[in-house]
Amino acid sequence: MKIAVLGGGQVGGTLGERWADAGHEVKYGGRAEGSMEEAARFGEVAALATPWEAAEGVVKRVAPHLVGKPVLDCTNPIAPRLAGLTTGGGASGGELVAGWAPTAKVVKIFNTTGFGNMRDPDYGGQAASMFYCGDDEEAKRIAHTLAAVLGFDAIDAGALSQARYLEPMAMLWITMSIGGHGRDMAFKLLKR
Repeated sequence: MKIAVLGGGQVGGTLGERWADAGHEVKYGGRAEGSMEEAARFGEVAALATPWEAAEGVVKRVAPHLVGKPVLDCTNPIAPRLAGLTTGGGASGGELVAGWAPTAKVVKIFNTTGFGNMRDPDYGGQAASMFYCGDDEEAKRIAHTLAAVLGFDAIDAGALSQARYLEPMAMLWITMSIGGHGRDMAFKLLKR
């Protein structure tokens, strides 16, 4: 599969590297003029991994190249100094992304954990859970596959509106991580 990684930071870099290792073709879009558009044109699927403050501009700029494509929204609308989420209980960041690229098929995923878990989601033989949500079943199937190939236990959390709960879950992971638990922790859904 051809994957555009929009953003070359730790999350985008780790995801792209792991997908390339799994045999996918990856093209990165970064700060250089035109490279985001080139990557978006290239990809059959795109992973949005920019800082939140850059997300709107990037998505609107590349939206013409995302028509009908799955867009994996890895972002979180985090306020400066980790002061909470900027969405304030309204529409989630994932829903905003879908509004900025209305012809894309947005799936919120890879936002509830750190890049270290994207590199290695194995905890003593148990796979960390990776929750995702979206409104298009085929796009969710692709998201599931791209999470599973990295070793995650990929879990469908429902419609894109569920991103309103996944984004606060990301804040929980971040605040626990910096609050003393460290980055080597992950969420796991257990069922009986």
